[in-house]
Amino acid sequence: MIPVISFVGNSGVGKTTFLEKLIGVLKARGYRVAAIKHDVHEFEVDYPGKDSWRLTRAGSDIVLLSSADKLALIEIPDAERNLEGLVAMVDDRVDVVLTEGYRGASAMKIEVSRSAHSHEITGRLDDLLAIVTDAAFDYQVPQFDLEDAAGVAAFLEERFSLLPSTQGLPRRLDL
Repeated sequence: MIPVISFVGNSGVGKTTFLEKLIGVLKARGYRVAAIKHDVHEFEVDYPGKDSWRLTRAGSDIVLLSSADKLALIEIPDAERNLEGLVAMVDDRVDVVLTEGYRGASAMKIEVSRSAHSHEITGRLDDLLAIVTDAAFDYQVPQFDLEDAAGVAAFLEERFSLLPSTQGLPRRLDL
């Protein structure tokens, strides 16, 4: 089973910034990574006047944009997809899935906390893997500095027995 780790925390604590660093470290170590961002606001990826917007507006339920270096899928879903459904779309092509948000999902969590924004853990403790923070918390989970993406990568490698992919095939060791 592919590891899915949700990075949670209050708005403005640096979840996206930390994920950028962590993804860079994992990619440098040879991993294929999927990032899934939960957005509670309406977001726009195809802007008015662009071909994708025009095709969606014309009534297409799914629009695919494809080039040699990118692929995008724009879909008008009947309902918001849950995390498990989104992971199923990519789990055969990556070694690890990192999410931002999805506090209520069944994935293991790493809390990102910055003392200027929060002094409490926002998620449940039963699925808390670690804390990334500039403060100290009295919880029995590993704690990492906000700049320690390499430490978190090593922790994930050990915790999930990750090995980098070779020749496009996952080499995870299932526990």
